[in-house]
Amino acid sequence: MNAHLPILPVLAPFAAAVLLLAMRGLPMATRRWIAVISVLAQIAIAVGLLMAVAEGEILVYRLGDWPAPWGIVLVADPLAAWLMLTTTLLALFAVIHAGDGTDRQGRHFHVLFQMQLFGIAMAFLTGDLFNLFVAFEILLIASYGLLLHGGGAARVRAGLHYVILNLIGSTLFLFAAGLIYASLGTLNMADIARQAGSVGAENLGLARTGGLLLFAVFALKAALLPLFLWLPGAYANTAAPVAALFAIMTKVGAYALLRADTLMFGPDSGALAGLYETWRLPLALATLAAGMIGALAAPNLARLAAWLVIASIGLLLTAFSFGTAGIAAGLYYLPHSTFAAALLFLLAEALRRRRHASADFFTPERDLRRHALWGGLFFFAAVAAAGLPPLSGFLAKFMILRAASGPVWVAVLLAALFGTIALARAGSALFFSTRTVEIPPADAPPVLVDQRPGELPDPPSAPRELTAIIGLAGLILALTFAAGPAAQFTDRIAQQLSTPGSYVHAVLGGER
Repeated sequence: MNAHLPILPVLAPFAAAVLLLAMRGLPMATRRWIAVISVLAQIAIAVGLLMAVAEGEILVYRLGDWPAPWGIVLVADPLAAWLMLTTTLLALFAVIHAGDGTDRQGRHFHVLFQMQLFGIAMAFLTGDLFNLFVAFEILLIASYGLLLHGGGAARVRAGLHYVILNLIGSTLFLFAAGLIYASLGTLNMADIARQAGSVGAENLGLARTGGLLLFAVFALKAALLPLFLWLPGAYANTAAPVAALFAIMTKVGAYALLRADTLMFGPDSGALAGLYETWRLPLALATLAAGMIGALAAPNLARLAAWLVIASIGLLLTAFSFGTAGIAAGLYYLPHSTFAAALLFLLAEALRRRRHASADFFTPERDLRRHALWGGLFFFAAVAAAGLPPLSGFLAKFMILRAASGPVWVAVLLAALFGTIALARAGSALFFSTRTVEIPPADAPPVLVDQRPGELPDPPSAPRELTAIIGLAGLILALTFAAGPAAQFTDRIAQQLSTPGSYVHAVLGGER
């Protein structure tokens, strides 16, 4: 059974998408159940995959039984399995929340959602550079539809920027793949690692150029400075469950950077070894600073969460810059930052429904001090996103600081301070306002009046909304309580990434 495990995470969402498209005439309630059951099945597959590779095994699936590097291969190692589990757990609560009405705002929401998962799974599991390009295109096409789901001028404007920049990225990816193939004669990642060590002087410039173009493409996908300007508008203006799922999208770019840096341009790559070292840490620290400055200036909770996604990428790639210990810390931080950002996006939607005039903007309106449940959930999310004790974000930052050098400590601690200030400001504005804005006639300006209890009733109970929000909070708690085993597992992943020979041998079998 293990021989077929690597293809199951790819087949399951694709089959669900085809089924949902073929049965689009079914009632929405039935389609929602199909979508949830599909994601539950994908979680079970991800757990099985993680257990199969937990001791460092690498599973290789040859499509069409063509041997590498000539054929397409899927490669499931502990890194891919860890990211697949993170993605499917996030997807479960995003799809549950979408059942609260988001999936009725446009056509084929659940089909696009499953295709997005299909593209992400292929990106994590493919062992071939060109098929990584194909995976990017699949998940990006699905994300275009999800981003614009429900329509609206703000979404169309943000979506236009998103589409244009990612089309440029796709073009650069093809140029990069062409240069690497021209200089090394292969697009299989393991074979690139093998050939890079013996590349001739006449082809070294082409290979370097191709590798640096790849860095630019992956930096765009990861929203690394200065290529992050598409993200705040896109994430803040789309539907909440879509933004929650998109929290993993930047991590796909971070994964691609890590895979390229440790495998294709790893320690055994001769003159191409360490190709990204000059650029990675300075850009990561600059992205961290820019993300936190954007968070301080954010006008509403959704945009604040979007800027924190950018800051989390900066911190993640900072961690990846400090060898095995840093990679281990970063891989523990990755699911935490993903779940925390998704939780903030869902909370922003919940507060929009309860603050009738100002939505999630940081302006005085409804006094929510008596809303202990929502206040408590926001406090939990703020502690998680700021990396304060005792949650997993604090543990991850402690691990990163332990791996980092002295000057980086200042940047990480200042970023934590700025994040805490931004989230404290948001909580004060959203939950401790004592005045409200009544909705005036169209030709009159807003008038501030005193809050009168019961003036604006709460929206109807939304059990799916609460289930999704509490579920994401539960994932953060689980990561906190399981910090020991999780950190040990990420340390094993980092140790394996530092010796790419095992990956190369598993894929190529010692033969070219």
